[in-house]
Amino acid sequence: MERITTVKELRQRLDEARSQGKTIGLVPTMGALHQGHISLIERARNENDVVVVSIFVNPTQFNNAEDLRTYPRTVEADCEKLEAAGVDFALVPSVEEMYPEPDTRVFDLGPVAEVMEGPMRPGHFNGVAQIVSKLFDIVRPTRAYFGEKDFQQIAVIRRMVELEGFDLEIVPCPIKRHDDGLAMSSRNVRLTPEQREIAPVIYRTLKSSVDWAKNHTVEETKRYVIDEVNSFPHMQVEYYEIVDGITMQPITDWSQSECPAGCITCYCGDVRLIDNIKY
Repeated sequence: MERITTVKELRQRLDEARSQGKTIGLVPTMGALHQGHISLIERARNENDVVVVSIFVNPTQFNNAEDLRTYPRTVEADCEKLEAAGVDFALVPSVEEMYPEPDTRVFDLGPVAEVMEGPMRPGHFNGVAQIVSKLFDIVRPTRAYFGEKDFQQIAVIRRMVELEGFDLEIVPCPIKRHDDGLAMSSRNVRLTPEQREIAPVIYRTLKSSVDWAKNHTVEETKRYVIDEVNSFPHMQVEYYEIVDGITMQPITDWSQSECPAGCITCYCGDVRLIDNIKY
């Protein structure tokens, strides 16, 4: 594996691969890699000739300075994992390399970005669009891989691809979970041992709500999930929305969507966790 820190060098290396007709898979990450990331890399490895993984904690997508400061950074350990997973190129740039000047672009992301995480984290999705569009422009991948834990983010990235006219395939990949059901996340390392024991209630509740929903309205299902999660110590739901799985728009009746999904954000202590489930 080659560890590359500059855009220019990575472009040169990928131009060589492209001139040989090779396909390129990209897995964008913010590091602190876990088995969820590795599952994306394995899929990219199976489906492409060349695999590129970026490790970059992108400042423009953090609307909370403390969250940016405390986001785990484990670059050396991450690169060992990438080497073991058979990655060809690891892009590990500095902030100055990715943003030699301020990125003032504002993307018209439309309704998919105006609900849930949109109002809760102002500017977050525009920052995601900025960095992912930069990575797509640098790597020019055949396919790019994203975990479905960030369910709304995938819809936002699809919208950005449409706006910018990128010629690539977005590949959503299933959520990777611990044995107790908790969705794998880089933020999980910040949970105390007691919080880590409680946090799996998020997925247990989502899972049980699928059966509950068969005999209850959308509103009753939402209330069930919120009340159940909030009944546990350390847990506080920020929102739970049931939305159309493509448009991300909230629904009020099950008949309004052929692919409804429940999206939850909650705090376990001061750690913000997200998860989702399909109904």
